[in-house]
Amino acid sequence: MLLKEYRICMPLTVEEYRIGQLYMISKHSHEQSDRGEGVEVVQNEPFEDPAHGQGQFTEKRVYLNSKLPSWARAVVPNIFYVTEKAWNYYPYTITGLTVVCFLPSAPTRPSGPAPVEYTCSFLPKFSIHIETKYEDNKGSNDNIFSESENKDQEREVCFVDIAYDEIPERYYKESEDLRYFKSEKTSRGMLQEGWRDNQEPIMCSYKLVTVKFEVWGLQTRVEQFVHKVVRDVLLLGHRQAFAWVDEWIDMTMDEVREYERTIQEATNEKIGIFPPSISISEMPLSSCTLSGPASAPTTPLCTDAPEFLSVPKDRARKKSAPETLTLPDATTQNHSGVPQGSMLVPVPNQNHSPWPSSDSDQAELGGE
Repeated sequence: MLLKEYRICMPLTVEEYRIGQLYMISKHSHEQSDRGEGVEVVQNEPFEDPAHGQGQFTEKRVYLNSKLPSWARAVVPNIFYVTEKAWNYYPYTITGLTVVCFLPSAPTRPSGPAPVEYTCSFLPKFSIHIETKYEDNKGSNDNIFSESENKDQEREVCFVDIAYDEIPERYYKESEDLRYFKSEKTSRGMLQEGWRDNQEPIMCSYKLVTVKFEVWGLQTRVEQFVHKVVRDVLLLGHRQAFAWVDEWIDMTMDEVREYERTIQEATNEKIGIFPPSISISEMPLSSCTLSGPASAPTTPLCTDAPEFLSVPKDRARKKSAPETLTLPDATTQNHSGVPQGSMLVPVPNQNHSPWPSSDSDQAELGGE
């Protein structure tokens, strides 16, 4: 497990960002969706939580086939995505990500049979969990996660500078370069070196990110790689939130929710080559379930993997080492026609990102 705390400051107030993050997440998701890939919104609905009060639950699917390395695309099913589930009790949010594949028993066609959905066998070995809190300060609260389950775990604190940290070249836009951007409506910007020390107003997005990939021989490499991707996502999303401030600063909550609904419909239509969206409650489930984060509503999630991809139970292992997986010969197939040697979670490649570059955390990852 690799735990890091990211602190991202913005020249906004927490109350302003409540609107800004919703706008940013919707617009960013739409921009990142193209050629049948991107971010599909499955659920987005309000709920009441006993501990946190009124909140919003969202489930999104991030389709990633074109972002996989070529060797991975050869063995991964045609429809591969990451599921992002977020419980937003602003100014506190919880986000979890899991990996899912569609394995059709016949070619998928608009009028053809619906593919079978199940979580990949690596799911018990891989997870990302993000806790987010927002405060009106410059990232000076060292005890903001004092009530977190991971409060006693050793972690690295990373400040992310939305103006001066290097952003991946493919995401750079001159109009979003906060060193030169100045808001016409708020007169905030252009952000100079050391801007966090004298900026008013200022807020900080605190994100406690836990990445687990307990597969022997790959754990360190994968966990470090995923954190790099998460950091890039957080940097881009928070940059855009401020760069687009003139587009959303005058919106009310009702107006941004209507914008969110309209953009989600347009984005889902853009993704449209995939099977129709279904809500969690309509999804056929096995007898097993996974609960959502503490104090969050229970979110069913099937975790049954095919027997041929299960972890061997009759082999001794070193107690100190994470479990490894033994995959059968790739030339054999099961009754569904799926190669039994197919690996459903790709090994990261530094030149290809197999993980989401969207929000919620993007939302966040972010927005959260």
